[in-house]
Amino acid sequence: MNDIGIDLGTTSVIVAVEGKGIILNEPSVVAVDHRYDDKVLAVGAEAFAMVGRTPSYISAERPLKDGVISNHVLTKKMIRQFVNRVYDSRMIKPRVAVCVPAAITGIESDAVVEAVVSAGARQVFLIDEPIAAALGSGIDITQPMGHMVIDLGGGTTDIAIISLGGKVQASSVPVAGNMLDEEIVKHVRQIFNLVIGLRTAEELKKQVACCPQCKFSGTMEIKGRSLVTNLPQRQMVKTEDLYEPVMKCIEQLGIAAHQVLEKTPPELSGDIYSEGVVLTGGGALLKGLPEYFSEKLKVSVQVAPDPVNCVAMGTAKSLTMGDQLETGFCDATPRAGK
Repeated sequence: MNDIGIDLGTTSVIVAVEGKGIILNEPSVVAVDHRYDDKVLAVGAEAFAMVGRTPSYISAERPLKDGVISNHVLTKKMIRQFVNRVYDSRMIKPRVAVCVPAAITGIESDAVVEAVVSAGARQVFLIDEPIAAALGSGIDITQPMGHMVIDLGGGTTDIAIISLGGKVQASSVPVAGNMLDEEIVKHVRQIFNLVIGLRTAEELKKQVACCPQCKFSGTMEIKGRSLVTNLPQRQMVKTEDLYEPVMKCIEQLGIAAHQVLEKTPPELSGDIYSEGVVLTGGGALLKGLPEYFSEKLKVSVQVAPDPVNCVAMGTAKSLTMGDQLETGFCDATPRAGK
């Protein structure tokens, strides 16, 4: 196993190998002890279990924000641990492809490459998230046919029109799953005078949140701290209670997707009208989202077969077909003397 694909996400890190599938899926969280020069105590699921439950001298941190590295030191340590977990050969170093947001800057991409090289990779490739998402969804992007992919991650949503192995139009928006969680926290505080954590908000998003275009309706009991009594309190939350924070975020995505379509050449627009739009990423699982985008863009919209893992699968696949990808895929391995 010399080729590894990494979906380096704000919320989770997913590692895939072509032909083997997903071999690691862990939260992108690192727990550090500030008493000992920020010593790393745990990474991934073990660190995520500590979120909101640590003493003051220990913090569970996310070293990536909006899909890019915000803490280089912790990111290097996290990637090194994950790569070491899935790659146990010390004789041959792996080739590694890492997916990055379409709008990543040169400085940010350099930080990603440096982190992966320090983890032991012999060669590093960068692939744009929409390209990886399309490949992982089973779309043949090498043909002269237009495809539109909307990848809703934790920190960013990437929107792209793809044809002949490259991007024709693309946009990256800092509105995604994490922002929706934050808006749900604010809204619950406002209408119920109840303080909840982001993990509770995420469960609300998964269980009962829905776009109004869908007829789904559900309820969920949550627990938090009352702003009136400062004591623990329970509260039943209905789907209808969350329409406001959901649409506050989703409407921004609808505008961004519409703007990308407006700039698309007419021939490719015709292809997209025929082929439809594919939604990928964990955010694609939000109830009613296909219906919303279909109404907004006036085309058919479907969710990828495995939206959570398709970016990682496409990233691993890209290593076997790099010569067929025109844009959005590059060899970023540092060269001697540079």
